[in-house]
Formats: sequence, C-alpha cells, structure tokens
Amino acid sequence: MADEKFSRILLKLSGEALMGRLDFGTDAAEVDRIATQVAAVRERGVEVAIVVGAGNIYRGLDGAAAGMDRATGDYMGMLATVLNALTLQDSLERMGQHTRVMSAIDVKEVAEPYIRRRAMRHLEKGRIVIFAAGTGNPFFTTDTAAALRALEIHAEAILMAKNGVEGVYDSDPATNPDAKFIPQITHRQAIEQGLKVMDSTALSLCMDNDLPIYVFNMADELNIDRIVSGETVGTLVSGDPSA
Repeated sequence: MADEKFSRILLKLSGEALMGRLDFGTDAAEVDRIATQVAAVRERGVEVAIVVGAGNIYRGLDGAAAGMDRATGDYMGMLATVLNALTLQDSLERMGQHTRVMSAIDVKEVAEPYIRRRAMRHLEKGRIVIFAAGTGNPFFTTDTAAALRALEIHAEAILMAKNGVEGVYDSDPATNPDAKFIPQITHRQAIEQGLKVMDSTALSLCMDNDLPIYVFNMADELNIDRIVSGETVGTLVSGDPSA
C-alpha cells in the first residue's frame, strides 16, 4: 500500500451525497457506502474530520421556505445537518469506528459543543469527528464551515466530494455537453471565473491560507484512498505556484 500523503484531512460531503437515487431524504445503503470509504482511510492511520451539508433534507422544505426570513431558513438548515451527522455517525460506529459529533449550536443531548482543542484531541486519539450545524451562524454555507474547520484543526487538505462529476469544469456539464474538465486551477482563478468549486467566502479563506482543495467524484469508492495516497484524482485547487 502506498504511503499516505496526508496525516489529517477534512472531507466535505453534501447532503445530496446521502440521498442515493432518492428525490430527498437519506438512502441507508448510500450512507453505509460512504462510511465504508471513510473507515478504510481511518484504518490507514489518517485522521479524518467531516463536514456534512443538508441538501437532502432542506430541499424538501423549499416550498415551505418560500418567503421565509433568510436567517430562520439558515437555522433550519443547520438543524438538518445535525440529523445527517447523526446518521453518518451511526453508520460509522456500526463499522467499529470511534466517532464524535460536534455541533456549532447547542444540542447537548445528542452532540458535543464545538471546541477547537477538544476536536483536535479527538482526532489525535483516532476518532472520526463530524462537524454539524455549519458555522453556527446564518448567511454562511457548509462550504464556509468546511474551510473554517479545516483551518482551525490544521487539516492538510479539504476533500470536496461531488456527485456524478469528476471534478471542476469550465461550465456546468449537466447543461453543457461540451464543458471542459479542469485538472488543476488556483483558488484565485476559480473565484475570478466563477467556477462552482465552493462558495466565494470559502474559496477566499482557502486561498488566503494556502489550503488545497481536492474536488472528486464520490461515486468511485477508491477515490478518497487514492487522494490520500497522493494519486492524481479529480481537480486540484491550490495556491499559485508562481506567487
């Protein structure tokens, strides 16, 4: 087995990644498939943190959310990420992994409050840490939460899981069959070109702190392992080598 390129990573999962082929909600088989990949990397000795979104749950509330106050809607989304975090935790623990869910909003009956030093201690002890409730603030996405938490815990890279695409393209491949795949790009170029890697706040955080982002297709069950091994997978978003 190849040596690990990273000793600590943060995996960003969208809520949609947990849906499988469902229109919304959670596909238990898909959750287990993702958990199996995460567990395999943890067994290699890599410390793993996860930030999970809530698109699989919140999408079902879009109709009710029409006209809702933005802050209220964002808090609903944060609560939905807690549900996803608990679902993922249950799957990982059934596979024998030790996990902790840490929430940015207080839900002490089901999750620990987020404390940076405690999160780092959990990682050092080999526990998989799942960060829930985004940043704890409205108007910030779970992309921004992923960038923020990755920097706080000194993760060496963010692994940005995508559904059905191999990485970053110059336009939306779902609507443009001629969209061109981009194997490598800088944070600044991604921001300037408006590419949908992650939101601009998150990208700026990564750019300012020279944190690489690996954008890859979650459908291939070996991709996380390949990235950890240093193989070229998907799109690498990194600092400008000439800077």
